[in-house]
Amino acid sequence: MSRVPFGALLRSEWTKLRSVQATWWCTGLYLLVVGAAGWLAAASTDGAAQADIAVQTALTGFGVGQLLLVVLGVLAVTTEFASGQVLVSLTAVPRRTRLLVAKTVVVAAWCVLLSAVLVVVCALAARTLTAVPGGVRPTDPAVLRTLGLQVAAAGLVGVLSVALGAVLRSTAGSTGAGVALTFVLPPAFALAGGEIASRVSQGLPALRVGQDAFLAVGTPWPVGMAILGAWAAVVWVGGAVLLERRDV
Repeated sequence: MSRVPFGALLRSEWTKLRSVQATWWCTGLYLLVVGAAGWLAAASTDGAAQADIAVQTALTGFGVGQLLLVVLGVLAVTTEFASGQVLVSLTAVPRRTRLLVAKTVVVAAWCVLLSAVLVVVCALAARTLTAVPGGVRPTDPAVLRTLGLQVAAAGLVGVLSVALGAVLRSTAGSTGAGVALTFVLPPAFALAGGEIASRVSQGLPALRVGQDAFLAVGTPWPVGMAILGAWAAVVWVGGAVLLERRDV
């Protein structure tokens, strides 16, 4: 059997993703929740001392909205296993890791694209509704960094979610694990208090809002992004290994 070109594999994975109704429900809700929350947060903020602070406030909706990316990434994997379509996919692409790479690229790219649109919407809300000395300039390095970090974090959430789906193969289990890791456990340990609990909160892949962790113990953004990236990479490798070794 001839090897399927990677470009064709990406097109196939995109067809699968857009053919699932849940993809469009997650997409629509993500755009609505984050966009509406951004304008509401900006409208509720009279002024900010710096442009990046105003933009960061407008990004608040990403804290909850990224949970929809968790669901989207999980479903991109588990739906195929639940329907039995994975048998067809693995027949066409016997190299299972290659299939997972293509699926991850498509999901992460969709998360990045949606988030890139939303950060522009939120930045526009901050520029329009929040008073900032000198205004919110789109070329401001601090603003660009905040927006770029948000887009990158959303992409990593997509990768982590696909990885969890590959590891657990269960929609409920993978979604529950994703929500627990990114949304429930970080603030739970933060509220528990104590040095150990604080360090655990910092070490979990908490959802990011611009430069900050959402509801978790704060970390500098390079550390926080590195932690999220490390979790995504480690879980993804685990998912790839299990995908190669387990029966369908």
